[in-house]
Amino acid sequence: MGSGGVRRSVVAVAALGSLLTVTAVTGCGGSPGDGPDAGAGGSGSTAGKAGRSTAPADPTRIPGVGDRLQQRIPGDSSQVVAVYGDGKDSADSTVVLYTKQGSAWHRARSWAAHNGKKGWTTDHHEDDNRSPVGVFTLTDAGGVLPDPDPAAGLPYTESGAFAAPRSWAESHWHDFDYVIAIDYNRVKGTPPNDPTRPEGSSKGGSIWLHMDHGSGTSACVSVSKSGMEYLLRTLDPDRHPVVVMGDRANLEA
Repeated sequence: MGSGGVRRSVVAVAALGSLLTVTAVTGCGGSPGDGPDAGAGGSGSTAGKAGRSTAPADPTRIPGVGDRLQQRIPGDSSQVVAVYGDGKDSADSTVVLYTKQGSAWHRARSWAAHNGKKGWTTDHHEDDNRSPVGVFTLTDAGGVLPDPDPAAGLPYTESGAFAAPRSWAESHWHDFDYVIAIDYNRVKGTPPNDPTRPEGSSKGGSIWLHMDHGSGTSACVSVSKSGMEYLLRTLDPDRHPVVVMGDRANLEA
C-alpha cells in the first residue's frame, strides 16, 4: 500500500433510515431523488472505440486527449483513468485505465460505462444531470462493501452510510457498494460521502466512479462491479492517479 493508503473503517452509529437520508443528499451529484436515472442510457460503448485516432500514436500522450487537458495531467502521475464519452449529450462512455512505464503510457484495461444521463458539460452545476469535463485527482474510496484488497489501493471507508435509499428503483440499490471519489468540488483526504463543497453547493459535488446500473447517472461515471474491484485494487496513491473525462470532442480540443 502507498504511503497515502492509510485505511479507514467507519462504523455506522445511526439508524439505517438516517444513514440513507445522508446518502440521498451526498451521493453521485447529491440531491434527494436523483438516484432513479431514467431517460438517457443504453448498453454502453464498445471499449475498442476509446482513443482511436487516424494519426500515429504518440506513446507519451493519452490517446484522444488534446493539449488543453493533456497539460493538466500532473507530471508525477503514472495512472490515468480516461473516460471517453460517446457525445456531448450521450450517457454512454468507455473507461480505459492507462499506466505509465518510463515516458510511455500503456493501455491496461477498459470497460463499457455510463456518465451523466444528459451527457457532459464544461460548467457543471447541481442537478444538471451532466458529468463535468476535466482532469481530476483520485484520492479516496469507499462503499457499502468491504475493501476488495485492504493491503493495496486508495484509502477506503466502509460504511452503510453509502447505501442508496430504498425509495430509489431497485436497480440502483447497489450503485454505491463501491465508489471512488472524483476530486471535483470536494476536500481530498476525506471519505467520498463527506458533503463539504469548497466552491459552494451550486457547483455540485459528490461526483464518483461507482457501480453501473445499465443507464445514465446524475453526474457520476459508472462501471461494472468487476471494473470497480480492479480499479480499487490497482489505483495507488504513490502513483498519483487522475481521471481525464469528457465527451470525445471536448477531450480532443
